[in-house]
Parts: sequence; C-alpha cells; structure tokens
Amino acid sequence: MQTPLHGEIFINRKNIEKFTNKELSTVLSLVLTERLPESQITVFELVALGRQPYTNWIDSLSETDLEKINWAIEQTEINHLKDKFFYELSDGQLQRVLIARALAQDTDIIILDEPTAHLDLHHTIKIFSLLKKLVSETSKSIILSTHEVNLAIQFANEIVLFTDDDIFTGTPTELITKNAFDNLFPKEIVIFNRNLQQFIINKK
Repeated sequence: MQTPLHGEIFINRKNIEKFTNKELSTVLSLVLTERLPESQITVFELVALGRQPYTNWIDSLSETDLEKINWAIEQTEINHLKDKFFYELSDGQLQRVLIARALAQDTDIIILDEPTAHLDLHHTIKIFSLLKKLVSETSKSIILSTHEVNLAIQFANEIVLFTDDDIFTGTPTELITKNAFDNLFPKEIVIFNRNLQQFIINKK
C-alpha cells in the first residue's frame, strides 16, 4: 500500500514486488479498522468475500469455498450471527467477522491494524485470545499493530517494539530482560513492573 523507502520484503523467499495482486491475495490477508460502506450484506456474505481470490469469473462458490467459509465461521464462533446484516453487529462482533473473512481467504499471513481500537476491555481480551488460539490451531502467521502493550506482552510470541530512540525485537521475556519497556512511557504516570510483567499506575 506504500512504496518502500528502502530495503526489500520477501514472502516465502519471493520479493513482494514480484507478486501480482491476485497472487498476493492468496498469501496475505488484511483486517483493517475503517468502517464498511453501507449495504444489505449479511455476515455470511461478508465472510464469503474472503474467497474472491479463488472464485471463478461469475463468483459462484464451490464446495471448497463453502467449506473454507464455514470453517472460518466456526473458528471465530460466529455461527449464530451468520444470517444477520453486518450493520446489526456490535463492534466486537464485527471484528470477529472481519477476522473470519481473512481466515476464509486462507492465507499464510494475516495482518491486522489495531484490531481492538474501538473495543472495550472485555472484547479486546476476547480478540487477543481468539488470535492466540488461531495461531496455535492453524499455524498461520498473525501480525498485528497495537498500543495494548500489556496484552501484547501476555499474548504475543514475538514483539517488535518501537520507541522514540530504538527498535527492540524478541520474545516478551527477552524484551523484559533487555529493559525495553522501562522507558516506554513517562514514569511519573506509569511504570513497568517486572514481577507482574505489565505496566501499572505510578501511585507515588
């Protein structure tokens, strides 16, 4: 979506610039945060859009397509929502539907941009738990950007942490050992507690 400033990106040892749009859509899927345009589309139909890279010129769904769609719906536990119109959903429900659409696309990599940006704490934790489960059960690579640092420490297998002065990479434990979190926020507001492995309010 943005021309690289420098360097190269490879997916499965192939330069990303060598992929056609259709080829890229079979290895990489996106879950973004922008609002969907108004329509009368149902949850099932929205998830089915994930199969567009594979459908024929009249966009009819094959048995394989239907299997992938129903599998994605089951994985995200939204079967009770599949006949609803997407505009009837809460933000948390809609986020699960968009993740289901990416699953139906059946790519090796799923990228999510701030997937919990509009959610309360309860639904935020549910989304992180769902993504953790999907990594474990599907062996897909799930990459997300987030400001939920405490939850990233609890759920992520690996973190790339951007600070004002540096970039740290590694497992949560490795970043804690490197003191990567110590100066992430102003200490007069929050401090990182190593025992709890999370940020807490500085009450001093």
